[in-house]
Amino acid sequence: MPELIEQPARTGKTAPPTAAPGRWRQLNLLSGAMLVDNTEAGLIVGLFPVIRQALGLSLGALGILTAAGKLIGVVTTPLWVWAAQRWSRKGVLVICSGLWGVWGVALGFAQDFTQLLVLSTILAAGYAGAAPVVTELIGDFFEDRSRGRAVGLLYGAVALAASLLAALKGQLAGVHDGWRWGLWAIGAFSVVYGLVLWRWLRDPGRGAAEPELADLTTAARESASRVAWPQIVALLRIPSLLVLLVSRLLSGHLLVFSFGVVYLVDVYGFTTQSASIVLLPLGIGFFAGNLLGGFVGDRANRRSPAHGLPAVLQAAQIAFAVLAYFGTQFAYGGIGPYALLFGLMGLAQGVNPGINRPMVMAVVPPGLRAAAFTLYVAVFESVAWAAFGLGAGFLGDSIGLRPVFLAVLVVLMLVNGAFLTLLHRTYGRDVERMRRELDRQRERVTS
Repeated sequence: MPELIEQPARTGKTAPPTAAPGRWRQLNLLSGAMLVDNTEAGLIVGLFPVIRQALGLSLGALGILTAAGKLIGVVTTPLWVWAAQRWSRKGVLVICSGLWGVWGVALGFAQDFTQLLVLSTILAAGYAGAAPVVTELIGDFFEDRSRGRAVGLLYGAVALAASLLAALKGQLAGVHDGWRWGLWAIGAFSVVYGLVLWRWLRDPGRGAAEPELADLTTAARESASRVAWPQIVALLRIPSLLVLLVSRLLSGHLLVFSFGVVYLVDVYGFTTQSASIVLLPLGIGFFAGNLLGGFVGDRANRRSPAHGLPAVLQAAQIAFAVLAYFGTQFAYGGIGPYALLFGLMGLAQGVNPGINRPMVMAVVPPGLRAAAFTLYVAVFESVAWAAFGLGAGFLGDSIGLRPVFLAVLVVLMLVNGAFLTLLHRTYGRDVERMRRELDRQRERVTS
């Protein structure tokens, strides 16, 4: 019989027995890893108007760069997740979010579109592995009732810091070869941060935050969480996960971060420096939305385990569509109104991670979460982002970006909100099914 770990009694406001010690400090380290990835990936997008001029590129080139960076993740992310399963989740993060930054330094030396495409794709191939591993670790650091807040804080802090950096990066447009200096600096910082992760990040083990498994030893939890290939295939038979995956393909708001600055430059005639200003309120709004989503999501989950989270997720999609209509389809003259509306769009968009990530964790057993997030982020989200990027790039050259934004950010998001109604029929049943599965896992390793 596997050894059980003696758990301290819960008193006062202390964390429940399933809470990993030092988990909030570990969340800060994970936030830094995500920030490094997002900052380097966003530099090409944020400064594309300047890079386009320096290298003589078309708008379609941004679509190709965006699509290539996302599609390579479809191939490499499962390999990184496999390495994390077989080797070490910490080791994979040290490489993906740290040492891989050497390719960012190399990207700063690109002299033409071919070099820019090849090096940025290689860079994206490594950074793609971080997101599912980070999200899986959060599920093992935090129990179900606090995951919304944890995910909200993670994505919110990353968005806030990234928005501050984005506003600063936009000012590099006024410096000769500023985009190159930005890539060199971020790439070097990434390598240094990899060493920080190697020194201080720790892995609590799979299933550490589940009440059904928390009192087992790490080895016993790993045994209970061990999965076979048929179980991974069976992920697609979880109705709520399937709805969330399809919803990711309908998530048109992904286009804002990759084409928002270019949109304001091409459609309304702002300079790159002026247009980049909206990235700050966009990030602040996203930060606030993450905090709001995590807090509201946890409360909604407690009040109605079957319908609370689906309702909040639906409302966020519809609110974004309305705000995007007023934020992209009208000329206001100055940058101020766009900054305000982009901030509100970020608020609506920021609600999502604190809702959808905990929903995935709630319907998928611990051993399968990395595979689930690989499908969710690396496959379905990447395919959607690539499709939107390619479509916006080439259609923007032919018919203009305004009708593209109307179709993707407004109409498609309303469709997404309506589609998520299906979760009200599936989510409660799937959560209960997962709880029963964890009980069976416990019985299997303790019998």
